[in-house]
Amino acid sequence: MNERSIRVLEFDKVKNTLIDFAQSEIGKEKCESIKPINDIDEISFLQEQTSEANRLISKRGNPPLFGLYDVIDAIIFAEKGGALSPLNLLRIADGLRVVRELKKYISSEEIQEDSVHISGLIQNLYSFREIEEEIDRAIISDTEISDNASRELRSIRMQLRKKNDDIKAKLNSIVNSKNTSAALQDAIVTIREGRYVVPIRSEYKNRFPGVVHDQSSSGATVFIEPLAVVNLNNEIKMLELKETEEINRILKRLSGMVGQNRAEIASNQKILAELDFIFARGRLSVHMNAVKPELNLEGIIDLKNAKHPLLNVKNIVPISIRLGDGFTTLVITGPNTGGKTVTLKTVGLLTLMAQSGLHIPAQEGSVLAVFDDVFSDIGDEQSIEQSLSTFSSHMTNIVKILKQYSSNSLILLDELGAGTDPTEGAALAMSILDILLKNNIRTIATTHYSQLKIYALSTEGVMNASVEFNVDTLSPTYRLLIGIPGKSNAFEISKRLGLDESLIDYAKDLISSDNKEFEDVLSGIEKDRKLIEQKREEIETHKDEIEKLKIKLNKEIENNISRRDRIIEEAKKEAYEILNGAKEEASEILREMNTMRTSVDKSKISKAHKLTDDLRKSMENYDTTDYDFLNITSEEEVGELKLGDEVEIITLGQSGHVVELPDSKGNLTVEIGILKVNSNIDQIKRVKSVEKSESKTGIKNIIKQKSGQNIGSEIDIRGRNIEEAILELDKYIDNAYIVGLKEIRIIHGKGTGVLREGIKKYLRKHKNISKQRLGEFSEGGDGVTVATLK
Repeated sequence: MNERSIRVLEFDKVKNTLIDFAQSEIGKEKCESIKPINDIDEISFLQEQTSEANRLISKRGNPPLFGLYDVIDAIIFAEKGGALSPLNLLRIADGLRVVRELKKYISSEEIQEDSVHISGLIQNLYSFREIEEEIDRAIISDTEISDNASRELRSIRMQLRKKNDDIKAKLNSIVNSKNTSAALQDAIVTIREGRYVVPIRSEYKNRFPGVVHDQSSSGATVFIEPLAVVNLNNEIKMLELKETEEINRILKRLSGMVGQNRAEIASNQKILAELDFIFARGRLSVHMNAVKPELNLEGIIDLKNAKHPLLNVKNIVPISIRLGDGFTTLVITGPNTGGKTVTLKTVGLLTLMAQSGLHIPAQEGSVLAVFDDVFSDIGDEQSIEQSLSTFSSHMTNIVKILKQYSSNSLILLDELGAGTDPTEGAALAMSILDILLKNNIRTIATTHYSQLKIYALSTEGVMNASVEFNVDTLSPTYRLLIGIPGKSNAFEISKRLGLDESLIDYAKDLISSDNKEFEDVLSGIEKDRKLIEQKREEIETHKDEIEKLKIKLNKEIENNISRRDRIIEEAKKEAYEILNGAKEEASEILREMNTMRTSVDKSKISKAHKLTDDLRKSMENYDTTDYDFLNITSEEEVGELKLGDEVEIITLGQSGHVVELPDSKGNLTVEIGILKVNSNIDQIKRVKSVEKSESKTGIKNIIKQKSGQNIGSEIDIRGRNIEEAILELDKYIDNAYIVGLKEIRIIHGKGTGVLREGIKKYLRKHKNISKQRLGEFSEGGDGVTVATLK
């Protein structure tokens, strides 16, 4: 890639920002080496890595990449048998700790699936928990080894502490002695040459037995090691030598563990540096609110709301620019307001960033082409040393570009043809653009020459563009308008600044009629554009309002559906509760009829029993948590009903006679035995007439029938839950009562006692049970309840 363009487009400033986002020195070195490439597959790979890093940082926060160092030289030294310093060992342990934490960072399957490339790198890292823990246990800091590093070291240091305590105690006794107080310069103990000494006045040195180790600069004080502690000092020296030897042995052992795994640890460092580089790109992406661009090899650029990454993002106006689809040359015209140059630099710099694997500060869906090279001639590069004018400097650079460009280059030319006679400069600019156009080179050029506006309008493959200028505020808006040439605005600006109108009119008369007509056309285009823009904004406003109303309407529809479903659900629950209540009421009526059987028609009692049993069986078919059975409708056409017609209520599975005809909503009343049930015509069907023999059995026949069914004096309900047991027991008690049994045995088993207690409570409330007791030992004990019927 052209080095001059990289410098002029200020890619290095972006690189420096990237370096700041790296967390380690080895990561910063990788960032330092970043540069644009032209292999689209490699660029796409780098872009996807950056996207993964962006997503991971957003979901999991910054990765644990602190504490990474270049340890290659150290591990090579360790492999050769050298003993590493505590500092190097700690740095190696830090790197191993980072490996372990990174594996936790991507531990979930969801994270791994969303970051295939980064997860793959992390999974290739080697963990050495034992080495990490051994180093952490043995080394406290880069200058201190822990007592826990070995038993021998702990023992040596315990002896050293004891010897030091002994020698301090001995010296303190000497210092505090009355016999030596006169000889002492100060009543203190100090160290010279690694040995404990006391400061003695020079005049007493011959009278104080000991070894002289030092004297003060004035000569007034000598530092003497008393003879009484010489042996103790010697012993301390020996222990210190042993301590040094043991520390060296420990460092040698730890270094050996590192050296045995040199290849793996070296591989770790390479991967960790790469990961830091990737996450630095991710952090830069998050910082710039950037996106991954769509890449192509067709030379198509379509940037949407792009921002120059080095400008203040809060104040900058984003630009949208297209090139390569329908036209290969874009000519940006208009006054020198600064907006044109920023546009050139934005396109060039974002191209370099994208081809380096960096995201770009633009809107999602922005498109960039992959170029073999990017050439730029931007800014005033007048060279005083070379005595070159602005024009000469620009032309020197353009000549180099025209010699170096390839068929897949992007060329950015700022103020093409400026710095010389306008007529000649414009002609030269058109000839340069023609050459690039014929070779299908993607080119963006800025100019303020009117001739180039006409050239762009009349030449196929060339498109005009301009940077919008607000005449009222005398300042550019920095919005790029594709397809519209820039207007000079010189007369309007002069008028706003107070120039006499007669001078402006005179100036207008001096310009050619062609130029005047052209400027009038541009004025008309500008007015039409503003009108279209205003209408477009109105449409967008209406569109937003319609969208909001649509969302509100959909919300209300959803609420109504939810409310309807809730009402239906509550109605179903209420209907089921009514059915349950009807069953309980029927059972209650039956029990009362049994108590009144001497005064009630016996055939009606029998019929009521049958209806209750049938109702109970029907209810057993319905799940108390599922109300779908209430939605069952008849598939048959009922036709016109008459009072007394026999029909079946499908939801109950029971037949009866119509006693109230359907109303306007289809609701009717059916009499089932002694019960009157409300239903709907959609949930009934006619009962086909069948020869039925009326049962005229009395209470005695019912008793015989029950006897024929062998109604025993006991019932076994073991293994049931409390609801099932009571349902079965209720039916059994009714039958036992009708048959005339006086006493029944209920076998419920011992178990946890829950079933026994439930049966006990049920019997206590039953109207046909007079008393109850637990069974005797011979009857089954606690596993049986004996109940007496009324």
